[in-house]
Amino acid sequence: MTEKIKPLRIAGVGYSLPETVVTNDDLTKLYETSDEWIYTRTGIKERRLVSGDETAIDLGIGAAKNAIEKSGFKAEDIDLVIAASSAPPQLYPAIACHIQAALGIPNYVPAFDITAACSGLIYGLQIARGFIGSGLYKNILIVATDNNSRLVDWEDRSVSILFGDGAGAMVVTEAEDGVDDILALDIRADGTIGQYIYMDSPGKTCPLVAPNTQKDCHIKMNGKEVYKFVVKVLPQYIDKCLDEAGMTPEDVDYLIPHQANQRIIEAMQQRLQYPDEKVISNIKYYGNTSAASVPIALAEGVEKGKIKLGTTAILCGFGAGMTWGAAIVRLREGIC
Repeated sequence: MTEKIKPLRIAGVGYSLPETVVTNDDLTKLYETSDEWIYTRTGIKERRLVSGDETAIDLGIGAAKNAIEKSGFKAEDIDLVIAASSAPPQLYPAIACHIQAALGIPNYVPAFDITAACSGLIYGLQIARGFIGSGLYKNILIVATDNNSRLVDWEDRSVSILFGDGAGAMVVTEAEDGVDDILALDIRADGTIGQYIYMDSPGKTCPLVAPNTQKDCHIKMNGKEVYKFVVKVLPQYIDKCLDEAGMTPEDVDYLIPHQANQRIIEAMQQRLQYPDEKVISNIKYYGNTSAASVPIALAEGVEKGKIKLGTTAILCGFGAGMTWGAAIVRLREGIC
């Protein structure tokens, strides 16, 4: 007899942002640009950036602590840590291991990182869903944290204007009331177009072998192709999730998309025919915070009253890989 898949409950969400604000006007000190030029093309007015020795680890710790507090659990209740990041300050130890140690999560609890770029939160949620559904783990901490400001070329106007730093976190657990907060969830990837967004890693070959070609180790992006891809593909997967959940766009209360570009957000909004109050956007103040953008928008939206609880939302994201995904989730009272 097949054991029934266990349902998942979103227990708490939280976020963390650097204090340092860099405006579009500030960027005019680096290259020829203007606030109007950046804002009309991206919807961004300012972004938060790490400073000094601050990293994605620090931001992730802050967001994780916030989410655990909101969930009503304690650090010792967590039995798995997943961190999603495309800009880890160290390849190892994993960010998840740093968070485990910093928060006092038991030192036998498994902790690992995933790299799905800006789709990281959605990918992490799918992984957690599988672990909880199988009964292998019960209380899982998902942290999405990035500091892409350390990886862009600050002489490259086309890319560096886009990114900000930040972290968002989510605690998920087995839903003991039997009500699943995941109404639908789908993740995808297409490696044949990975060249749309990429970043090479530094490193030299052994001096005893043929030398490798030195590369520019900054984020590279073909913005035009990314835009065309996203506005074509992502709405299809939102439709797929709606069909899977047996819902229509009118049945879902909010759209919480990846905060990559305001024009992309508006294209999805038009596809769903949503009014402005149903679409959560904070890109104006934070820029593209990569894997962190969806959980930041969710947690901040609840905190500021833009998102009412006891509702449903579409979470969706896309990123380098190319990866993408969408989820329809239930937002219960008390998650933030």
